[in-house]
Amino acid sequence: MAGNQGPEPGTVGATETSFAILSYLKEQSGANVTEIATGLDLSKSTVYNHLRTLNRLGYVAKEDKRYHLGLKFLDLGNAARDRQDLYEVAKGEIDDLVSTIGEHGYVMVEEMGRGVYIYQSKTARGIQTDSHIGTTVDLHATAVGKAYLAHLPEDRRASILDDLDLPSRTESTYTDRDRLEAELEAVRRQGVAFNNEERFVGLRAVGAPVLGPDDEVLAAISISGPTTRLTGDRYRSEIPEKVRETARIIGIRATYS
Repeated sequence: MAGNQGPEPGTVGATETSFAILSYLKEQSGANVTEIATGLDLSKSTVYNHLRTLNRLGYVAKEDKRYHLGLKFLDLGNAARDRQDLYEVAKGEIDDLVSTIGEHGYVMVEEMGRGVYIYQSKTARGIQTDSHIGTTVDLHATAVGKAYLAHLPEDRRASILDDLDLPSRTESTYTDRDRLEAELEAVRRQGVAFNNEERFVGLRAVGAPVLGPDDEVLAAISISGPTTRLTGDRYRSEIPEKVRETARIIGIRATYS
């Protein structure tokens, strides 16, 4: 929230300011009072008072004159993730899948129209991006997101897409609603979604929905790797088959465990 913008009706401006500061600290990997004030168009006194309060509560740590997110957020993050029963069911299956394929794997759920990674399994040769546990992503620009969207009830999918506006992440991102809907129809037929450099140039991914009773979509999983390794039959048939099977097992375990 910039300093010259008021809160929306029914919201608390001070809370919005605190979270704007926390988001800025996350994006910048730490900052001092002047940098935060300049970046958010706030007064130094306002920034200082918020930081002092957050520091006292343990949510911001101060090192010399710079502030960073505090480790207390780990406790909140773990509590939020543990609310998702799917996490416990999925992590072992994803670890096994990643061990077999040798590329990074993800588990995503949807919250408020955005995808949220609740688990990530890495390999030593995987390509590092900004994706990690807690990362939120646009559903239309990822394999997990498209797999999830494709299996939602039509009215819920339309509501999410209406709010999303389909922002472009790369030249390959689906930004046209009709083209995206046609892609999602193909995903429903195939049971698997492909991300061909739609979020990051040079990276591909394969995703599949985790379905519960009555084909309710609970989550989605994916395998992601560089275009140099995800090619040909490996990209179009070998990995999709394994991802679909893993998603099916997770869905069964989530339903009957």
